[in-house]
Amino acid sequence: MSAKLGVEIPSFQKVYETIFDIGAAVNLRTINTQQSLLANHFNSITAENDMKFEGLQPEEGKYDFEKSDKLAAFAREHGMKMRGHTLVWHNQTPEWVFQDSQGERVTRDQLLQRMKDHITTVMQRYKGQIYCWDVVNEAVTDEGPELYRKTNWLDIIGEDYIEKAFEFAHAADPDALLFYNDYNECNSGKREKIYQLVKSLVEKGVPIHGVGLQGHWNLTNPGLDEIRAAIERYASLGLKLQLTELDVSVFEFEDKRTDLTEPTGEMIERQTERYQQIFALLREYQDVFTAVTFWGAADDYTWLSDFPVRGRKNWPFLFDENHQPKEAFWKVISF
Repeated sequence: MSAKLGVEIPSFQKVYETIFDIGAAVNLRTINTQQSLLANHFNSITAENDMKFEGLQPEEGKYDFEKSDKLAAFAREHGMKMRGHTLVWHNQTPEWVFQDSQGERVTRDQLLQRMKDHITTVMQRYKGQIYCWDVVNEAVTDEGPELYRKTNWLDIIGEDYIEKAFEFAHAADPDALLFYNDYNECNSGKREKIYQLVKSLVEKGVPIHGVGLQGHWNLTNPGLDEIRAAIERYASLGLKLQLTELDVSVFEFEDKRTDLTEPTGEMIERQTERYQQIFALLREYQDVFTAVTFWGAADDYTWLSDFPVRGRKNWPFLFDENHQPKEAFWKVISF
């Protein structure tokens, strides 16, 4: 019940069940502390960090599935779908992946084999449980003329490392939907890079099914016109889209304040309007979007607290620190 309105709180996921899935990123702590909120309002989960390379295979051939298995069990127990995040990324990948036993750089063939082994082992373990994967994460540059971000994957394998990752993933689980995932996806320069990369994959017949727009946004940026332009651009490739990591920071990028213990009235008002506008836009494109996943569920836990400003709390979600719906929630479900 909502004390403020004295009415039953509708289930978020049920309001949207004929439109798109409503997901949340979770970890071992939040599946306990936010269990009832997640079970009631979300029908999909993503592992926030527990399915990244360094967590699953910290040493060569030594896999640790304890945490990821618990998250998968939570999804099964509550009848939720699960997204896989992420297979190939330049961050949170252990150094051993790129080195031989002497500490020298591995060859292209050696690294391709390690990539294939990791993708195959992980995806086959969760076959039938994880319906889609972010296969490659954040592979293009934010600025400058170069298309590809400089990484060990690129340096050692070459530009086709992305194609290979998708091919290995499709072979490991032919039923899984495979996504390319990135941030700053509505910035016009980066949007075109992501578009060019994904277009090249589609034209080569690489098994890719969708584009993940992370959606780490704030009260003003990106503009609604930029979001719409990005949706149109990616959708023109004939692929499905998902918002994969949505949060709306109450701080502008340049705002470095650390003195707030709660959001200001203006922040709450603007965030409410922002969420209302975002979801109105997403509903317009419901034939293209299959899921909207928040990078968390409620304001008691968010990666944005302490990032990018140390010692600062953030309040980016539709549910507050006590898991109660904010005004933004009511706006998002009223249409």
